[in-house]
Amino acid sequence: MILRYDRAGEQHPAGLPDPHTVLTGTDWAVLEMPTGTGEILPSALARLLDPNPEVRESAVGESLGAVTHQNTIYEATVPVALFVAAILNHPATTAGEAGRAAGRVSGYPTRVALLDWLGSAANDACVASGGRTPHSVIFDEGPALRAFCELRPVFYRAVHPLLGDDHEEVRHAALVAAVPLVRHPLLTGHRGELADHARSLLASSTHRHRRDHVLEALAEWGHDVSGLENADDVAVREHWTRQRAERWTGGCADDPPF
Repeated sequence: MILRYDRAGEQHPAGLPDPHTVLTGTDWAVLEMPTGTGEILPSALARLLDPNPEVRESAVGESLGAVTHQNTIYEATVPVALFVAAILNHPATTAGEAGRAAGRVSGYPTRVALLDWLGSAANDACVASGGRTPHSVIFDEGPALRAFCELRPVFYRAVHPLLGDDHEEVRHAALVAAVPLVRHPLLTGHRGELADHARSLLASSTHRHRRDHVLEALAEWGHDVSGLENADDVAVREHWTRQRAERWTGGCADDPPF
């Protein structure tokens, strides 16, 4: 299968690409970002493989942050996501982290940062394409969004091995990244495996964002989550239920003020 992923019509095979090929074979100068085009991206992306974790941490903001704005998939987002997927399992994404002194860097491992960004982009794509729920509104039908959505099996191929990583934080970040990816029709069969990983996360993690995502996913997939919630989960769920009810009654039940 061949996928077009930029406005110049360049093509890419549906497999994990060589990261160097992505950097050198993409016409970054024609790809739209939130501000300007992507000329700055190749050098910033290359630093994600630097042996110094401090350099990599800075590169995360310079490269991934440059294509992230208002939950939108830009033209440059697609090759950036391909590059991220291609380096997820690269040894350089963990180089120098195990023995670093406390406080020397923020402590946000590169591999976890990459997974968090890819999962966030995949979630944005689901919402924008109307794939989050059956009744979602489609906000964006552009070619960049379609290309990103078509590439979800490729991204999942990179994320899947990390579901069994030795480090819990990496496993949990991989799970949260995988959840929006398996909304692709070819990947729905993986939901059972992810449900098992989700139960494991809920048994050990107090990370609010990750718990919310996997609880929502389990409920979406038809699982009973009542026995998996802790007191904080219940409080958050009830809070958002009240918020939605108040917005509905406050904004829709009364006649508008005009």
